[in-house]
Amino acid sequence: MRMTKYKGMLLAIIAAIFWGISGTCGQYLFEQRGINVEWLINIRLLISGAVLLAYTKYGQKRDLFAIWKNKKDRIQLLIFSICGMLAVQYTYFAAIKHSNAATATVLQYFGPIIIAIYLALKKRQIPKQKELLAIGLAVTGTFLLVTHGNIYTLAISPLAFLLGILSAVSLAIYTLQPTHILTKYEPSIVIGWGMFCGGMFFSFIKAPWEFQGTWDIYTAINTTAIILFGTLVAFTLYLYSVKIIGGQKASLLASAEPLAATILAVYWLKTPFGLSDYIGTICIVSTVFLLTKIR
Repeated sequence: MRMTKYKGMLLAIIAAIFWGISGTCGQYLFEQRGINVEWLINIRLLISGAVLLAYTKYGQKRDLFAIWKNKKDRIQLLIFSICGMLAVQYTYFAAIKHSNAATATVLQYFGPIIIAIYLALKKRQIPKQKELLAIGLAVTGTFLLVTHGNIYTLAISPLAFLLGILSAVSLAIYTLQPTHILTKYEPSIVIGWGMFCGGMFFSFIKAPWEFQGTWDIYTAINTTAIILFGTLVAFTLYLYSVKIIGGQKASLLASAEPLAATILAVYWLKTPFGLSDYIGTICIVSTVFLLTKIR
């Protein structure tokens, strides 16, 4: 039982690392290659969803259409596709586009707070002291990592702020909403259809063949990294984690995302790593040890 718990925690941390890499790659594409954010979101959802569904069908030999036969499950899947999968990806990358990866990450990580408040209201009880401490450390560590302790660096446009807050709400929905269908179906089925349906819905807004920007080897590499690691692998691992350890703990462990993004920025973009960054690192890593003690 304990090993299963540790497995769930490890999956959430790995997913967060891949998300951190994905966010940095996204900012590079927007700033250096002029890529359109709507095109990027659409193409990553369609390709990742199609690949995952194909793997589930031919690799795992699962019935892809069983989830569509139950009306309640079908409605839950569509809600997850649009309000969870599509929304969390679009709002986050749009926030990066209109500000930067650091600011977008700070705003998105109000998600664990929203989850904690929602669960407390639903259960009519306050979170445990260790959970409250973990939430505080996760938020504090994220803030220090992406702002270097200077609150004035969060001066962004109203649109960027709105997108960031919507990203946090979408993260909470993405984490909590599909719990029911995840207990009935393989996560790969739920995620695969979630991605593909989200991409199909978004195609009516931005067709996948309407590319804008510079296409070269660097664009191809970064786009592939976002689709493969930041979407297909990361979201699959994260929802497997949610299935094992629950949405609140998984979302807290996912706060390792800004840590991964910062480390990548140091070595790739030569960003200085100061005292506030080290303090933020300690805060985030501490949440892992705290969560191992929460039953």
